[in-house]
Amino acid sequence: MQKEDTNTTRAVRGLEHSDSSIRLRVALAMGTSPDPRFVDKLIERCAIEPEFLVREMLTWAITRHSAAMTVPRLIDELRPERAPQARSQALHTLSKIGDRQAWPAITRALLADADDEVARTAWRAAVALVPEGEESELAGVLATQLGRGEREIQLSLSRALIALGEVIMPTLRAATAGSSFRVRVHAVATERLSRDPEAGFERAIEEATRVVALGATGRGE
Repeated sequence: MQKEDTNTTRAVRGLEHSDSSIRLRVALAMGTSPDPRFVDKLIERCAIEPEFLVREMLTWAITRHSAAMTVPRLIDELRPERAPQARSQALHTLSKIGDRQAWPAITRALLADADDEVARTAWRAAVALVPEGEESELAGVLATQLGRGEREIQLSLSRALIALGEVIMPTLRAATAGSSFRVRVHAVATERLSRDPEAGFERAIEEATRVVALGATGRGE
């Protein structure tokens, strides 16, 4: 028993090693041989781990443990006082686990979070966890973020909306009649991208900008 506890302690400490390749191997080992005693440390490390590949391995390791244990702990990480990385990684991991019991924790506040990375991760998590029949309502909430941020953020939102399917069309068309030029362009570009995914987002934005500009001129705006 003492040897087992020593091995667990050594593994947990390995997640704090200065060498990222060692942290990666430790996370892999924790996922390969799940142990409930690893869960808290894995989630804690997600909040501060600087390397993307290690964070992805930490997420994988968490998904290898019981959802009954991990989901409540991850939901606790979504509190507004937690650091943005803690919240975004928890959302990312919840989307990978796919347990819809986490759906109520994906709040409007998270979907509109001031931190772009938290918000875009919340969009993806919401699409992954939304219960059947609630897609239209989610589309309406996501549409409030149209026009937000730079191209990369806008593309993330467009992808999240498109993943909801045809239910987004009434919402997008309503957005094209809004007062914000930026919102209208993003809505038109999203609709076009949903119809022709091969066109690419930049092209969709360029075409939407022309369409909206001509429409605005035609209305005397």
